[in-house]
Amino acid sequence: MQEIVGVKFKKLGKIYFFNPNGLVLEKGQNVIVETARGIEYGEIAITNGRVTEEKIVAPLKDVIRVATEEDTKTFLENEKRSAEAFKTCEEKIKKHELDMKLIDVEYTFDNSKLLFYFTADGRIDFRDLVKELAAIYKTRIELRQIGVRDEVKMLGGYGMCGRELCCCNHLSDLNPVSIKMAKEQGLSLNPTKISGVCGRLMCCLKHEQEVYEEKLSRLPSAGSIVKTPEGTGTVEEVEVLKELVKVKLQSEDTFVRKVFKNSEIEIIKSGKRKEKYDPDVNMKELKALEEGFKRDDM
Repeated sequence: MQEIVGVKFKKLGKIYFFNPNGLVLEKGQNVIVETARGIEYGEIAITNGRVTEEKIVAPLKDVIRVATEEDTKTFLENEKRSAEAFKTCEEKIKKHELDMKLIDVEYTFDNSKLLFYFTADGRIDFRDLVKELAAIYKTRIELRQIGVRDEVKMLGGYGMCGRELCCCNHLSDLNPVSIKMAKEQGLSLNPTKISGVCGRLMCCLKHEQEVYEEKLSRLPSAGSIVKTPEGTGTVEEVEVLKELVKVKLQSEDTFVRKVFKNSEIEIIKSGKRKEKYDPDVNMKELKALEEGFKRDDM
């Protein structure tokens, strides 16, 4: 077991493990740490604890010190300078007529590097832009192309639910989402209804997936033959979250449909789960939606 603290560098950024180096740290404290890209200013997200070696990405870097007032002042100055660099870079992008969209600019704490984050449809030849920026700022310049989900996470926004986007509110990691999740949750497969602001599958599809999987493992599928308190019948529909089963029963020469609790029925023969057919679904567009999500995860 190794003692660690968790540090994040952005409000909803990924949490990284560091060696507390003998310090007892509280959540919300600012610290100076050693990272692969130099000295950085971060915030404690996980207090002192122990984890197994398997959860640590070696080598484990050290927390150098608790941030001082001078460190905080430097950090805030860097943010102000980053905002100014953003405006300058936008002007240079227009000058060089580059088909790219600047999203964010960030100085490393020790000013050893200036990072520019951008989106673009394809590869961009920005060598002349880098040379011009390096001549202006006299430091190492790095341009990073990011995906549309990362763009939305940085810029913020609101979803169709009316609430702040999950990636901007509480998701530190963007987890993979698949069309299978939408199918199992009984959602319309129309791309316009299951895609988020970023144009990829909505991250919230992941939130309830474990619950749906657990419940579906107990519920019969449509077409199953089941025994109910009122006789044997065929399952027509299930309400997953309520665990209710709609069964078609034969009564003399007619059929009646009744709803039972899942605990009241017994499966005699399982049917195969069928996908709902929606004539409005463009399957090529739906496939592209999922493939685009996978590309952003790379």
